[in-house]
Amino acid sequence: MKKQPKFKPIPKFKNEDEERRFWDKADTSLYFDFSKARRVIFPNLKPSSQSISLRLPESILNELKVLANKRDVPYQSLIKIFLAEKLKEQTGANF
Repeated sequence: MKKQPKFKPIPKFKNEDEERRFWDKADTSLYFDFSKARRVIFPNLKPSSQSISLRLPESILNELKVLANKRDVPYQSLIKIFLAEKLKEQTGANF
């Protein structure tokens, strides 16, 4: 009979920041049995986003708004689409 490995107990954390710092450095194989892990899918999970401030010449912004209106999308969404397309073209990555 195969002996089950003993895993370390997971410490109690004061807050998420403390827990995040712990898991950044911890070897998770000492705490979890990955042989029993299952793949999960989170279909409604939205990627994190960060707000930025971007200065554009008015002429560019006006043209973006016209194009966005023709496509019936918000101009900020159109900017994200254009950036993602260019990044995919340059790096091959999907965003």
